[in-house]
Amino acid sequence: MHRALVLLPLALAACGQADRLSRLGRPPPLSPVTNPAHDPAWRPVSMPTPAVQEAGAPSNSLWRQGSRTFLRDQRAAQVGDLITVLVSVADDAQLQNRTNGTRTGTQLLGAPNLLGLEASTNRVLPNSVNPATLLNTNSTGTSNGQGEVRRTEAINLRVAATIMQNLPNGNLVVSGRQEVRVNNELRELSVQGVLRPQDIASDNTVRHDRLAEARITYGGRGSLSDIQQPRVGQQLLDILLPF
Repeated sequence: MHRALVLLPLALAACGQADRLSRLGRPPPLSPVTNPAHDPAWRPVSMPTPAVQEAGAPSNSLWRQGSRTFLRDQRAAQVGDLITVLVSVADDAQLQNRTNGTRTGTQLLGAPNLLGLEASTNRVLPNSVNPATLLNTNSTGTSNGQGEVRRTEAINLRVAATIMQNLPNGNLVVSGRQEVRVNNELRELSVQGVLRPQDIASDNTVRHDRLAEARITYGGRGSLSDIQQPRVGQQLLDILLPF
């Protein structure tokens, strides 16, 4: 068992090194363009929706049900349509906490009168024991904690996403992925979420803060990312070492 625990990180490190050796002198390969629904990690989205209401056909009207104009709506609405998601994140958060606590306790226990048996305590206990002060304890505790978090993030990106589902209440499930390779460094961006058709702008774009259950990732891999990533052995020691 102990030998397996030792060999496991070595095997993981060997796999990572083999992958790096396989692309020695070459940039990270781009992923092939595939159907997002064929990704093993893809799961259809199920969300609470209101009861379906059948809309009556309008009579003597040029207005088409669900349309925003007399002409055909050019915005994405069906499965397979494309929509541009505008990712603009500008977060600036600063948190500071400080806690001080002090606790003092004193306990005194005695039996000066116990059915006349207090005079017999010296038969069991040492002669120096006073029945009136059998137990006397005190405790003092002090704690002082201080923490501060400062985070600043700024991301401005545009990514085209595909409509994967049309939910019963009309909301749309979108998923998009983008890869850019520059100087042996591969940048990956993925966006997933649920949006309302009403939030789609006239230029067929939608802001990321209009996505419900949004999942946005931005990262990369390549020579610079490998240097910034701690080695497998160091990560293992950081997890196992208790101090």
